[in-house]
Amino acid sequence: MSGTYVALEGGEGSGKTTVAELLASRLLAAGREVVVVREPGSTELGEQIRQLVLHSMEMTPWAEALLFASQRAELVATLVAPALAAGKVVISDRTLYSSLAYQGGARGLGIERVRELNLLAVEGVIPDLVVVLGVEPEVGLARQSAPDRIGREKSDFQGRVAAAYRELAELEPARVVIVPAGDDAGAVADRILELMDR
Repeated sequence: MSGTYVALEGGEGSGKTTVAELLASRLLAAGREVVVVREPGSTELGEQIRQLVLHSMEMTPWAEALLFASQRAELVATLVAPALAAGKVVISDRTLYSSLAYQGGARGLGIERVRELNLLAVEGVIPDLVVVLGVEPEVGLARQSAPDRIGREKSDFQGRVAAAYRELAELEPARVVIVPAGDDAGAVADRILELMDR
């Protein structure tokens, strides 16, 4: 039995963590087994890399991309793939699609080059559904209470991130869906459940 892998993506302050919690509670109430993970994080290595890439020194774009891919390799091998094999629903607050948008698009490394790197890291385990929470960059930036290193990037960078997500939705319309994410996180969670049912 194989499970379902759902990615929540979007720019800074788009509400991914809140929506992940609401989505998980709805699925649990419906009797599904759910595993919620975050990137970077959710493993010991992932949490150490999270501290490094989000709260540490500046680094080159490729160093950043490789660190994200490293924590992703560990997360998928130790948590995501086993949960999917057990038939569970995995909800991930960011996945390789963040690297495609941030490092591939906004940092200018190239979406396809970053995709190749990350497909190696996750050994082909990719989300069944990628939901991009659509929020204007200025709105998302204003929502942040304590911006991390990437969250402190200015609105032009965040605009490039949003443009990259739109490009990904055009490249993979069967997998990547942009859902407007205003103030009603519950409605967003319900919309994602509808997409999952399809």
